[in-house]
Amino acid sequence: MNRFARKLADHSASLRRGRPEILQVNVGKLCNLTCVHCHVNAGPKRKEIMTRETIDRIVDWLARTDIPTVDLTGGAPEMIPDFRFFIDQVKRLQPLRHIIDRCNLTILLEPGYEDLGEFLARNRVEIVASMPCYSAENVNAQRGEGVFEGSIAALQLLNSLGYGIDPELPLHLVHNPVGAFLPPSQDELEADYKRELKKHFGIVFNKLYALTNLPIGRFASYLRHNGKLDEYMELLIGAFNPVTIDGLMCRNTISVGWRGEVYDCDFNQQLGMQWSDNGGSNPLFLWDIDPDSLEDREIMTGDHCFGCTAGAGSTCGGAISSQS
Repeated sequence: MNRFARKLADHSASLRRGRPEILQVNVGKLCNLTCVHCHVNAGPKRKEIMTRETIDRIVDWLARTDIPTVDLTGGAPEMIPDFRFFIDQVKRLQPLRHIIDRCNLTILLEPGYEDLGEFLARNRVEIVASMPCYSAENVNAQRGEGVFEGSIAALQLLNSLGYGIDPELPLHLVHNPVGAFLPPSQDELEADYKRELKKHFGIVFNKLYALTNLPIGRFASYLRHNGKLDEYMELLIGAFNPVTIDGLMCRNTISVGWRGEVYDCDFNQQLGMQWSDNGGSNPLFLWDIDPDSLEDREIMTGDHCFGCTAGAGSTCGGAISSQS
């Protein structure tokens, strides 16, 4: 039994799946950035890219469900050749599905992607955009020189298209701490972001999601290199908050890898914790799964799960509880 499982047992708690509400698809690890906090180890030289055949099989499976939301992530999901095809296919389904694009903002300014913002707006795609801080120094330290300036320009472009203004074009920002500590109060930080971005750049957005950096991938390497991995793990374990358990994303989200593999969450995906059949010998892909048989399935856990249950908690939709 891992330390997280023991902690759940100490609180007489269990972690099992509820009704699936979100299909989160990691379409590949190709990205135009190489961020310090990236748990995917994404970058410009990565070759993992979802094929059209896999997209077709995912859409066919989705069509047999009533899962309302498709959440596209990466890497920079927009960089796979069939990104727009994927959105077009999902948009054809009945009942209608809501699509989220987890965007690093700077991709909207890259050559060949100049009309991407218009495409997303036309298809009413919700944008969840990485913006670690409202100061240039912190953003560029975490994501690379010039990324802050590019992100500001991209946000201004999105605002010009109606994002953050039109109720049908939601624009949310994501904060990650620049270092080995927990994020501050999400509500207070959102107020700071809105004040500073509006004052200095005329930018508006809907919500801020404060996410805890999980000790896996590139961030784990950063911690290990600086001798802070054990200290950070103790911080997460010490901040365990049982109130967050019911709101964890793994309870209502199915995570799919670029080859179609199935996981409980994107973090488990990066650790290779793929679903298998009852005997455990055959790895499962999305098209192997009966969508009506997912409720009450036990969720695979590990020490990294302390990152999602620390303090106010952390999901793809930000903090879980109001604890600061």
